[in-house]
Amino acid sequence: MYQHVVIVGNLGRDPEMRYTPSGVPVTSFSVAVSRKWKNQNGELQEKTTWFRVTAWNKLAELCNEYLSKGRLVLVEGEIDASAWIGQDGEPKATLELRAQNVRFLGGRSVNELGQGAALKESSAVVDEEDLPF
Repeated sequence: MYQHVVIVGNLGRDPEMRYTPSGVPVTSFSVAVSRKWKNQNGELQEKTTWFRVTAWNKLAELCNEYLSKGRLVLVEGEIDASAWIGQDGEPKATLELRAQNVRFLGGRSVNELGQGAALKESSAVVDEEDLPF
């Protein structure tokens, strides 16, 4: 089985980097992916889905250095869904994306790293021209 997810959205908060007990860097951040459409009455509708993103090793360090709240980013990787019962007794769920590639879309990194700068964990890179949107 194979899973490959690409999201484009804005960071909801600044990245948080930490280290595992064995010293491996891991950075977490959230990305809001929104879509807009008009309903049957012509009214504009919007839905936002939040993804928790986790980057590891060198990619974690680079994401921590260059990403910040509000930045537009493309993240490519594998997704995992988690569900649990919260302290209030209500069911909770979240989507987590393990980043394999990160592409900065605008802001500081474009000026410093060059247009369409990409960071990757694996050898696969998605070119912006290959995206279906």
